[in-house]
Amino acid sequence: MVSQDTRTAPAPIDPLGLAAALAPFGQSRMLPPEAYTAESVFEWEQRHFFEGGWTCVATASAISASGDQRAEQLGRGGVLLMRDREGRARAFVNACRHRGHELLACGAATVNRPIVACPYHAWSYRLDGRLRRAPDFDGEDHFDPLEFGLVELLLVEWHGLLFVDVSGDAGPFSEHVAGLEEIVAPYEPERLVTRGRHEYVVAANWKILAENYQECYHCPVIHPELCAASPPRSGENYYHPGEGAWVAGWMDIREGYATMSLGTETGASPLRGLDERRRRVVDYIGLFPNVLVSLHPDYVMTHVLTPLGPDRTRIVCEWHFAPEDAEREDFDPGFAVDFWDITNRQDWLACESVQRGLSSAGALPGPLSSQEDGVYQFVTMVARGYLGEPVRTTELSPAG
Repeated sequence: MVSQDTRTAPAPIDPLGLAAALAPFGQSRMLPPEAYTAESVFEWEQRHFFEGGWTCVATASAISASGDQRAEQLGRGGVLLMRDREGRARAFVNACRHRGHELLACGAATVNRPIVACPYHAWSYRLDGRLRRAPDFDGEDHFDPLEFGLVELLLVEWHGLLFVDVSGDAGPFSEHVAGLEEIVAPYEPERLVTRGRHEYVVAANWKILAENYQECYHCPVIHPELCAASPPRSGENYYHPGEGAWVAGWMDIREGYATMSLGTETGASPLRGLDERRRRVVDYIGLFPNVLVSLHPDYVMTHVLTPLGPDRTRIVCEWHFAPEDAEREDFDPGFAVDFWDITNRQDWLACESVQRGLSSAGALPGPLSSQEDGVYQFVTMVARGYLGEPVRTTELSPAG
């Protein structure tokens, strides 16, 4: 997100188009097509949204044990995630201090090692980032090992998610998630166990995917399985103007269904501590810029979006269950994983079609229906960010 305390250079987009996106709900338009297609806008977003604020890089389960190491793309470069000997999650620039070689390939599987080793010239580092050994530099008077530790980045582990601030200027993480704790905390995502993972590469801009998540206006057209389990016009969005950088809402689970699954039953127990209302709804949260969290009565699903280009996004979708279920020998997460894999792929096809449509010469931004207030909240956050303003939700004032 754009720094909360300082203004930044505006994005290369026509201000009139942004003004139209920021008009009152009911009068506004979507972002100009170049927001989804232009390389110059994408590069601006990488610098200012993804490198300039708190960005989710992975779920905490990616580095669950001491010595676990994994690299993920963040903005224009990479971040090395690892858990030190004390069990603390840490983040470093994914570049050796010798010649800059990547320490691990971004997106590759997690490894567990007692040290971090560069595969180029065998420089090695301790799990706290301090230089351990630099071949041929021992005893050199001009070489101080303390000067060549890995470059550490700000990292916060929050409810099973890892957030990194590359810039160091994003402001307190508590402001980024202000107002969200009371929605997320009852589900205790940090205690859950990951038992399903799918990785997708979708030919669509990351914002198209985030916008799709914020509305069910499209559900009756492309999601028969979802509509069977949840009334598409049920629920409403949460409003928290000026507080936090997130959009969220809830939807009912249809009578006769235990959860969101291909059948009417669930293969897991209700998460402990949920009240009766939370056992009959699903909360959908989009935390700017790139993580989607779906809170179900019996599991939590996360989508972490990594932009690869203006028209290409990597998505890691994971399913997390209570340990008392996940550790059963007969536990099968397919009831949830299969349901959402079908739904995800339906969404990806639609989002790819939107990308192609917006790439057409002469494409123009359209209006929003009364069911797309969540999209309005997301679009206005992006538009204000483009103008160099803090990314926050806005007061929803429908046009009379």
